[in-house]
Amino acid sequence: MVIPYDREAIEAHLPVVYEELRRLAERYVREQPHGTLQPTALVHEAWMKLERHQGRFEGREHYAAVAARAMRQVLLDRARSRGRAKRGSDPVRTTLSGLSSGAPALDLLDLNRALEELAAVDPRGAQVVELRYFGGMSAEEIGRWLSVSPRTVQSAWRLARAFLVQRLGTLG
Repeated sequence: MVIPYDREAIEAHLPVVYEELRRLAERYVREQPHGTLQPTALVHEAWMKLERHQGRFEGREHYAAVAARAMRQVLLDRARSRGRAKRGSDPVRTTLSGLSSGAPALDLLDLNRALEELAAVDPRGAQVVELRYFGGMSAEEIGRWLSVSPRTVQSAWRLARAFLVQRLGTLG
């Protein structure tokens, strides 16, 4: 089902959409050691990126996928601008609790580079990581969006996780 971008329809569902984005932002901020980003600021910046999308949403999974991409872009923009503003400053760090238990903090830009490398060899795996980590989607939701089975999503997740652990080195 294709849902055309309709400002009135989006505004009618705003409380539900906002709460879902806020839940994702709170999870991310909670996992971000020593971070200064507030969930509300992350949600508002992601919301502005979603507003610019003005495309069609093919249901909840599509919207969640676009929101995941928006969250990732906001976080990367912030990490890049922080690095430009203060050369030698502390990098924006994140934990990848979904990748490895007891995962140490990683530079978000290093994670992005590793995801770009993964996308070059395994686009589906990179998409699964983005949807799961930045979008908070379940294997079932990701499977519906990608038109594959949850088992295929789990397999892609395992391979992608192994790739990222190898690339980022410090994960156990």
